[in-house]
Amino acid sequence: MRIGTRKSVMALAQTSEIARQLTAADPALDVEIVKFETTGDQDQTGKLLDLGGKGGAFVAQIRDAVREGRLEAAMHSLKDMPGNEDTPGLVIGATLTRDPPTDALVVRHGVTLADLRRTGGKGFKIGTNAVRRAAYVRRLFPECEIIHFRGAADTRIRKLDNGEKQRLPEGGEVGPADALVMAQAGLERVGCADRIAHCFSPDEILPAVGQGIVAVECAASDWCTLARLAQIDDPVSRCCAAAEREVLWVLNGHCNSPIAGYAIVEGDDVLLKAAVLDEANDHFIEVTRRGPASRPRELGRAVAFELLAKGAADVIARTRPVSAH
Repeated sequence: MRIGTRKSVMALAQTSEIARQLTAADPALDVEIVKFETTGDQDQTGKLLDLGGKGGAFVAQIRDAVREGRLEAAMHSLKDMPGNEDTPGLVIGATLTRDPPTDALVVRHGVTLADLRRTGGKGFKIGTNAVRRAAYVRRLFPECEIIHFRGAADTRIRKLDNGEKQRLPEGGEVGPADALVMAQAGLERVGCADRIAHCFSPDEILPAVGQGIVAVECAASDWCTLARLAQIDDPVSRCCAAAEREVLWVLNGHCNSPIAGYAIVEGDDVLLKAAVLDEANDHFIEVTRRGPASRPRELGRAVAFELLAKGAADVIARTRPVSAH
């Protein structure tokens, strides 16, 4: 089985775990990892919206290879997969057991979480590329300066430690950063867990939809691959993913929409919390609902409709590129 993935350290670690689980289920299976340098990997400074969104930047090229029969499957971080568009001919064949979905704070030498809290972030520059993270950081540290900061996880940490500035898509530079907000799971996968100064609870920063879940995509008509992937599929992750991604679908959120969503399975129920917010913090809409685990998409739909009723569409529209209106 040929599985496509990005060349980044994190993506290769995720794909190696998929290969390990597949061969554990079927020792006779030969798994080949095929590396891609996607648009998002080639351009480490541009804004994701300008690169076609996360789907265009990190997903499209590998998906094309599956459609063309050059791969049997593709590894994606679920949070990078667009939730507001159809993917004709492709289906998620497996979702692995969820890694920690939370975001984490990484600081340069000499900076502490206590410093940020005591000052409200005044005088500190915090780097992120996500509108969602920026909006929550603004709520936690209202006096900080939030700066655009992109790149692979290990690259961002190197820039932080070396006091390097971040080049901007429109020209010029910002920084250097005093702290970064990054995915906890990503830091752990690249061996940087020791750099985590604080893990934000979902009450502090609600995770992105699908954060911490590795998805394996394949052709919908490839029954052999689907059967193999079913052996490593985690039903709890699939249930949570279905509820969270339904929120994205109904809200028609673009790749970097200020949408957060996190579901947990509790017995026979799913508890889903979702939010829509903007970086300026003049709008913050949050909804929490519980529903049966047997119908996660219905729960996601109900949460999304309640968000819309409270004005979510206007908040999302303000962050959408002009060309997309």
